[in-house]
Amino acid sequence: MKKVRVFAPASIANMGCGFDIIGFTLDEVGDILEMTMTEGDGITIENESGVPLPEDIHKNVVTPVINKFLDIMDRKAHIDVKIVRKIYPGSGIGSSAASCAAAAYGMNALFGYPLSDEELVECAMEGENLASGGYHADNAAPAIMGGIVLIRGYEPLDLIKLPVPGNFYCAVIHPNIVVSTKEAREILPKDVPLHDAVRQWGNVGGLVAGLYSGDINLVGRAMKDVVAEPYRKKFIPGFEDLREKLLATGALAMNIAGSGPSVFALADKFGIASRAGKIMKEHFDSRGIGYESFVVKVSNNGAKILSED
Repeated sequence: MKKVRVFAPASIANMGCGFDIIGFTLDEVGDILEMTMTEGDGITIENESGVPLPEDIHKNVVTPVINKFLDIMDRKAHIDVKIVRKIYPGSGIGSSAASCAAAAYGMNALFGYPLSDEELVECAMEGENLASGGYHADNAAPAIMGGIVLIRGYEPLDLIKLPVPGNFYCAVIHPNIVVSTKEAREILPKDVPLHDAVRQWGNVGGLVAGLYSGDINLVGRAMKDVVAEPYRKKFIPGFEDLREKLLATGALAMNIAGSGPSVFALADKFGIASRAGKIMKEHFDSRGIGYESFVVKVSNNGAKILSED
């Protein structure tokens, strides 16, 4: 018998212009799984997090992750999973990806770390596909690797870890509004006008250039989404009003976190991020909408083993 306790962090996908190709990791917030491997064949999942999750293991995102790992290894094992801490599903901060990343990273530890980060992301993407009906890595990759990750391509998977500025803080708020990833994807147009595509390409290039050069203002100017946000912002009450207030207080940018309903603001000073967090709370308080909120540093740390027996 072998047992590990593994943490995988929350993450924010898209970073504005990087739809499905850029995501970053949040410090301190995330999922914790305990995983035990014994002889045999099968998976059991026990939920101790207090967060409602599917009772059918075939509907839990960790199951396809574990099965993919075992398929790659061409091995059989019985895996017991205990979900100790869980980001609330539908939060927009990589809830499914955190579990998927923790499951993949935990399996790697149980088997003596045979797989690369890229292979672990491929495993985690199986769970993301179950959650949202698509193989995307913009949450799973940073949740495993940490920091800011660019997915240059999916066929084959090509992951690039981008520099994280030392003074990069994030205020994020999750209003108590349900927006499923599938619903948020279905609302998007199937075709993007060339004019919008060119603007988006320029913003992605500017974002990557700003991160490599350390030009925080360029990062803020580039974090504009003309592809998904115009359609998704209607799910978030007072979206444009909130952004205007946050930019006025000194935030670099405000965008939808993943498919929403969470929104986030980036800042180059903790004080500005804290003020942004306060404005977010006031915004949803005034509308009678409950929320969870965080003000954290953008983290370089991905999944990690907390204990191993």
